[in-house]
Amino acid sequence: MNEAQPQNHDHNEAGPSRRSVLWTAGAAGAGLGLGGLTAGQAAAAAPEAAGPAPAAATTPEAKGKTMIGVPFEQRSTVRVGIIGLGNRGGSMIDLFLAVPGVRVVALCDPVKEKTAKAAKKVTNAGQPAPAVYTNGDHDFENLCKRGDIDFVYAATPWDWHFEMARTAMLNGKHVGVECPLALRLDQLWELVDLSERTRRHCMQLENCCYGKNEMRVLRMAHAGLFGDLLHGAGAYIHDLRGLMFDPKYYEGPWRRLWHTRLRGDLYPNHGFGPVANYMDINRGDRAVRISSVGTPALGLAAYRKEHMPANDPSWKESYIESDRTISLVQTAKGRVIRLEHDVSTPHPYSRINSLGGTKGLFEDYPERIYLEPDQNNDEWGDFSKYAEWDHWLWKEHANPPGGHGGMDYMLVFRLIQCIRLGLVPDFDVYDAATWTAPVPLSDRSIKANGAPQEIPDFTRGLWKKARPGMDSPKPQE
Repeated sequence: MNEAQPQNHDHNEAGPSRRSVLWTAGAAGAGLGLGGLTAGQAAAAAPEAAGPAPAAATTPEAKGKTMIGVPFEQRSTVRVGIIGLGNRGGSMIDLFLAVPGVRVVALCDPVKEKTAKAAKKVTNAGQPAPAVYTNGDHDFENLCKRGDIDFVYAATPWDWHFEMARTAMLNGKHVGVECPLALRLDQLWELVDLSERTRRHCMQLENCCYGKNEMRVLRMAHAGLFGDLLHGAGAYIHDLRGLMFDPKYYEGPWRRLWHTRLRGDLYPNHGFGPVANYMDINRGDRAVRISSVGTPALGLAAYRKEHMPANDPSWKESYIESDRTISLVQTAKGRVIRLEHDVSTPHPYSRINSLGGTKGLFEDYPERIYLEPDQNNDEWGDFSKYAEWDHWLWKEHANPPGGHGGMDYMLVFRLIQCIRLGLVPDFDVYDAATWTAPVPLSDRSIKANGAPQEIPDFTRGLWKKARPGMDSPKPQE
C-alpha cells in the first residue's frame, strides 16, 4: 500500500468550483447520502450516454475468484476515510466516531467549511486530527492512496460513486458507498470484476436492511413463519417536491435534474435490498428479469407552477421522469417483487416493505401482520407481539443513536464489527450490483413499453448455493 499523503490538502486558492460545491449537496429520505449534480453530469451518467449497451443477460468472463464468503482481514482498529461531508456524510461521521474500534483518519470534500466542521468532530471525540483533502473534485484520489486506511466510505453524488469505488479498490481499500452503486450495467460489471481482482469488498451500504422491522421480518421468514415465500414489495415513496425546489436544502438542482434525464426507478435500493434478503436473492434464488411502467411526469411541473417565480432557473427544465414507476421483478423460483418509486407527488413516506407466503403476510406503513394460525378472522394482527423474533443486533442495542430510527447506527456497528473480527460481510458486491441494476433496466423497460429486461447474474452461477447473509449469528467478541 502507498505511503500516507501530507496531512493537509486544503490549498485551493481559486476557491471551490461550482461543480465542487454541488459535490456535497445533502441528502433527503431514509439513508440517502448524495451530493450535487450538474446538467452535464446527469447527461453523462444516464444509461444511454455510453452508447449502445451490451445485452443485460451477457455475462463477461471472470477476471478473478469470487468474493462470496471472503472475510475481512481481522484488525483491532478500523481506519476509515470519508469522502463527501454533506448532509449524509456529515451526519454519518458521528456514528463512525460512536462505534468502538474506529479511527477516522482522513476526510475529503471540496467545500472547506464542511471538511473543517467534520474534522472538529473527530478531534472533539478525542482522536488525532484527520488529514483533510479539499483541493478540487479529484482530491479523493489522494485520500485513497494513503497507506493508513482500511475502509473508504463515500457519501457523494450518484454519478461519482462508480469512480470513487473503483479508485478505492485499485488502491487496496475496501469500500462502501451510498446508493446507488453505479448508473450503468457496464459500470456494475466493472466493479464486480474489480472486487474479485483486487480481493477488496465493494459494498452498497443499504441502511434500510438494518431497520428493526426489516430484520424481524427477515428472521421470521427464514424460520418459516410465512411458509413458502411467494411475493414481496419495496419502495421509495417520499414527497421531495419542496426540498428539490429549495435552494437552501440542496446545493444546486442536482436532484431535480435527474428527473430531466431518466424515466426509470432512480432509487430502488431501499425497497429492493430488504426484500432480496427475505428471499435469499443471490443465496439460493436470483432476480432474473424486470418489467417497468411509469406514469406521466406532471408533479414537478405542477409544483413549480404553483410555488416558483417566473424567473426561477427551473423553468428551463423539462421533466420526463415518471412521477411513479412500478416494476415487477421475477426470481428464478418464480417469486415476484414489486418495486415503486415516487418523489414527485403528495404521499406520506413509505417503503411499503411487504412479504407474503403460503402462511400469511406482513405489510408496513403502518406495520401489520396476518399469519396462520395466529390470525384466522380476516383481521390484521399486532406485529409487536412478534418481538421475540428481533435480530440480535436490536436486542443488544435497544435504543441506538443516530437517525432513521437507529438503522444507520446498526449498519455502521455491524460493518465495523465484521472488519474488526475478520468476518464475512452481511452483503457483498453481487448484492450491490443486483440491488442497483433496476436503475438502468427500469429506464430501458419503460422506454420499451414495459418489455421485460434481463437482470445479469452477477454471481456467475454461484447464486444457486445457499449461504449466510444478513440473518447471521451473533459473533463471539
